[in-house]
Amino acid sequence: MLHKYDYGDAVRVTRNVRNDGTFPGQEIGELLMRRGSVGTVIEIGTFLQDQIIYTVHFLEADRIVGCREEELIGADEPWNPSRFESREKVRAERDFAIAGEVVAPRGMVGEVLKVMRDMPGGVHYHVIFGDRVLCIPEASLSALYPSEAEEVNA
Repeated sequence: MLHKYDYGDAVRVTRNVRNDGTFPGQEIGELLMRRGSVGTVIEIGTFLQDQIIYTVHFLEADRIVGCREEELIGADEPWNPSRFESREKVRAERDFAIAGEVVAPRGMVGEVLKVMRDMPGGVHYHVIFGDRVLCIPEASLSALYPSEAEEVNA
């Protein structure tokens, strides 16, 4: 397998990296590195012979974390930060309609399926509202308060 990055390359994580159970001393699911963080590749390996794993040293946080290739971009590549990420619950800030029929009214809670950072006009999201997946600009969504998110997840 050919790897995209090499030893000493500066890379940026494109999504939050959470403990999958392989990081000692932290709970499973605990945030290890926030999306947008920059680190240096110090080792390259594989997982199950089909995934390249980079050991990345995030100097600012003084943390060494394993990252999959698809979670990384070069540190000098354009980076457009987003307010939300996959699996986050969000609220529609206006009505969304298809062919004149409102399919996601203002205030409806949905779940982010995908973040698209390179769309014209800025960051957009694929959000599922009920049984509909819509492409929504970031400015048309708001975050849930932690207590609301707990109610939705219950």
